Amino acid sequence: MKRSAVGWVALVARLVVGGVWIWAGMAKLADPLGSVRAVQAYDLLPLSVVEPVGYALPAIEVVIGLALVVGVMSRGAAAISAVLFVGFVIGIASVWARGIEIDCGCFGGGGYDPDASSKYPYEIARDVALLAASLLVVWAGPGRLALDSVLFRRRTTTDLEHELDELDREPTPEGVD
Repeated sequence: MKRSAVGWVALVARLVVGGVWIWAGMAKLADPLGSVRAVQAYDLLPLSVVEPVGYALPAIEVVIGLALVVGVMSRGAAAISAVLFVGFVIGIASVWARGIEIDCGCFGGGGYDPDASSKYPYEIARDVALLAASLLVVWAGPGRLALDSVLFRRRTTTDLEHELDELDREPTPEGVD
């Protein structure tokens, strides 16, 4: 794939993943106790950690989403995104394997859902796709239209060749070879 095409694909990946994080985080910010209940329903974390994770996760999701959409600190935000998606896939697979029927709580809600096991394959597939998109941004960078490219402009081979040409044109003092 050409470099310019990779930039556009990375942009789409960054915007999709960022938009999902913003949507999920905002839904949970509206109901912080529901977020805590959703974390607790997985029955994976010690009770002493459930509440801090339940309250912090929505804000973390919104911050990651905004960083990805704006394209600032994109690789770091995408790396954190990937780690979270791995955790979510493990969490959903875990409740599925243990026969626990809960809404994933991904976009708010959570808790008992008698029809949940039929949704788990879709939720895992969705999170694996978003994990792949996050890893693409880690690998390829932010892509087009990102603040990263303005704030942290990388020097290209063409830039370096131009700078070397400028050095060759500078006059040298007499007697110096």
